[in-house]
Amino acid sequence: MTRRTTSIRLQGETLERLDHMAKSLDRSRSWLLDQAVERYLDHEEWFVASVKEGLVQAERGELIPHDSVMARTRARIGTNPDRRT
Repeated sequence: MTRRTTSIRLQGETLERLDHMAKSLDRSRSWLLDQAVERYLDHEEWFVASVKEGLVQAERGELIPHDSVMARTRARIGTNPDRRT
């Protein structure tokens, strides 16, 4: 794997938080940024692929009726112990 240098501009407070986290993990700022970008990209690639698959399913007519979605949502909310009333 080839490593290449890039630059990034961060708010002062963000940079301080980054340095604090790197120090607490005994890692470099560069390592921590690399990990953060990898996790971000993994999530975004998963999200985009999921949306594309959902669109393909919708085009095929593989849809869930609104009432079913709402019933599932209400059931989840009703069983969530952290629900705010």
